[in-house]
This record gives sequence, C-alpha cells and structure tokens, in this order.
Amino acid sequence: MEFRKKQNSGAGKYLSILILLIIISGAGYIKFSPEFEQDKPEINIDDQLFWNLETKLKIQLSDQSGIKYYKVSFNDGTKDIELDSKILTTPAKILDLEVKPPKLDMFFKGTSGTIKVEAFDNSKWNYLEGNHATKEVQVAIDKKRPVANVISNSLAIRHGGSALAVVQVKDENLQDAYITLNDKIKFDLIPFYKDSYFVSLIAWPINIDDFKRVSLVATDKAGNITKTKIPLYIRDLKVKKDTIVISDKFINNVSTNVLTLSGTEIPSNLSQRFIKQNRLIRDLNINMIKQITDKYMNRDLIENFKINIFKRLKGSRTAAGFAEHRYYTHNNEQIDDAWHLGMDWASVKKAPVKISNPGTVIFNEYLGIYGNTIIVDHGMGLSTLYAHISSSDVNTGDQVSQNQKIAHTGATGAVLGDHLHFGVLVQGIEVNPKEWMDRNWIKTRITKVLDEARKTIDSK
Repeated sequence: MEFRKKQNSGAGKYLSILILLIIISGAGYIKFSPEFEQDKPEINIDDQLFWNLETKLKIQLSDQSGIKYYKVSFNDGTKDIELDSKILTTPAKILDLEVKPPKLDMFFKGTSGTIKVEAFDNSKWNYLEGNHATKEVQVAIDKKRPVANVISNSLAIRHGGSALAVVQVKDENLQDAYITLNDKIKFDLIPFYKDSYFVSLIAWPINIDDFKRVSLVATDKAGNITKTKIPLYIRDLKVKKDTIVISDKFINNVSTNVLTLSGTEIPSNLSQRFIKQNRLIRDLNINMIKQITDKYMNRDLIENFKINIFKRLKGSRTAAGFAEHRYYTHNNEQIDDAWHLGMDWASVKKAPVKISNPGTVIFNEYLGIYGNTIIVDHGMGLSTLYAHISSSDVNTGDQVSQNQKIAHTGATGAVLGDHLHFGVLVQGIEVNPKEWMDRNWIKTRITKVLDEARKTIDSK
C-alpha cells in the first residue's frame, strides 16, 4: 500500500513537471514566435498636415506580420467622415495609401480638422485580434493658391542668351517658388529689394531649339499651385557649323591625357577614345559646373545689382565663338558633335587674365576638357568661367576685385594651343558672352528691368 502511494506520488510529480514544461514551452512559443509578435503597426504620416481638400493624402502603413485592416477618417470639428477602410485578404507588410479628400458641403469654410488613422496587423497576439495602432494629426485646411506676380522682365530672350525677371511671391504656407523654361529647366529665385520680392536670371540653352514658355511657379504646403507666364519675345541666333578633323596624334596626346587625369578607363579604339573624352567627360564637366554654381551661388538679398561689361582678353584675337556647332571627323568619318559654349581668345603664351567684375572664386581645379578652370560668382546667379589656364593667382573662396589678375592662359584640357576659354554662366548654364560684353544690352535687359521693378514696388 505504501509502495503504491509512492508510485502514484512519483507519477504525479512527473505529470506536474510535464505540464509545467508544456506551459513554459507554450509561453516561450507565444513570446518568441513571429506569429505572436507584439509590435504595433507603424503609421507614417506628417505630424502637421496642410491640405487643400483636392489632392490625395499620402499615408504609409507598415508591419512585420502584415497589415490586415485599416481605417482613415476625417473630423471637420462636428462629425467623423470615413475616407478609406479595407480588410486585406492578403496582409501587406508595406501599404502606401492615397486617400481621397472628403466630400464636404460647398459652403464649408473650416480652416482645420483632424485625420485619424487606425491599423491592425496580422499577429495572433491579443487573443488573435492582432496589434492595434492609432494616430491622429491636425490638418490645416488651405484652399488658397499662392500669389505669384511678374513685376518686371526683359523684353526678349535670344537663343543661347539671357533674360531677367523680378517677381512677387506670397503665401503664409509657401513651400517653393522658382522659374521654369519649358517646364524642364529650373531657375532659383533670389530675394530682391523688399520682402516677398525675388529676382532671377533666365537662360535659354543653345542645345534646346524649341522655346515654349517661361513660367513663374509657386507651391504651398497644402499642394496649391500658381503658374504665371513670364512674357518674352524670342530671338533666333545664327549658328556657325564647323567640321573639325581629329588626328591620331590629338587622340593619343590630348584625349588620352584628359581621360587619364579624369581617372577613367581608356578605350583602345582611337575613335571611341575621342568620343569618350568629348561626350562622357564633357557631360560630367558640364554637370560639375552646374553643381558647383548651384551649391555656392550667392543667394543673399539683392538691393542694388551693378555689373560692368565683361572685356575680352587684352590684345587677343577670337579663335572661336559662342554656339559653334562642331562636327568631328576621324579617318574621314564623322564620329561625334558638340556645342562650343564660350569665347576662345588667343594672345601670347601665358598671357595674364584679368577679371572685369568683382566676385567670389567658387571653383579652382582641373576640369576635364576645360583643363585648369576658375569659376567666379558675381551674384544674382551670374558667374564667369576661365578655362585652359596654365597657372592661377587666386584660391577658392577668395574675393576678387575688378581688373585683378587671376590667372595666365594655357593649353590644359582638350586643346592643342595656348588660349583662354571665357564662359558666362546663368545658374550654371553657359550663355552667350557677347550679350554681357554689350553695354547697351546690359542697360536695357538688366539695369532697366531692376530700376523699373524698384519703382513699381515702391509705388505699392
């Protein structure tokens, strides 16, 4: 009898241990199994929203076990309006929503509201209900488009040339404002004279034949957009076409050197070697010029902008002009083409290069086909480029003054002979230097536009 009790007692003990192990294992499974994960879904939406009640609202939901249900609602201050909800048959780990605005009464004049987002995941946690997340954000309702007016602008723009516009942009929730050419090329606005007024130089790049429209664009945080046309007459530019024969010697000596100094692989085929130097390296150099000018362009308030005419290299002859369309042949076959985007002036070897206008040196390095190059920022998005130089007398960051010697001409880059390539840049785009060398053009296209703008602003 006593033996049987001991047997029963031992069996009960083992059963208790087994049950305890099962409980522990079950608890461990629930705690560590992905099916029972306890992390709440993430709701990605701005903490402060601006909404014009026209555009769709973007919301992202995410969860490691997948989103199985969500609901988005809007409270206008008096009632909740469901905007979107869905039960997903296949849970999604990432869900990008574009929620349509509520259909409100046409007389609704509210200026604020609340967006509420709820999300349940596919976890078996919480008695198989899953994890639940809720987020509420305040919404500023803004249906008013920004003010975007043209105050004054140049009468016309020539292909490859420049123009100027002074504009007014206002909005309490302003997000961005800029000028575009053909809705493709963007020009930044620079503060001008008084609050809410801006100025911008505009360029019509020589490689864009079709001129469609120049527009002032202003957007606010709620998605409202104002687009105003800047009226400009357009003028054609006579383009010179040149055929240039490329020799094996040029490719071996010049193209190879440019590719080597640019740190790129050198093709064995001579034609391909020239094409790589003329096309790939040229594109990289032009992009670098744009990046540098965008980054270091002076965007300080402009109250009174003055610019002198830019003068040619002293005692020089013009070896090449702006907007020459060059067609390159090798072994009697046309292999490539390119635009020449500046003025080439040749004088004596290592001739002194003096600057016509004060400014800030924003670049002074080797630049592929341009060779050793200096770029000087003159303000208002205008800068000048001095290429192929043999030596420099300035450093990046230096302030230079009118008539200061900054360099000596040379034959660095994709050239054979000593000369200076002079370029004028409008927000990084090379434009026709002849305009900026013409006193009357500067007076009528730049100075007069700024003077008229100040008078108009003062009269308001």
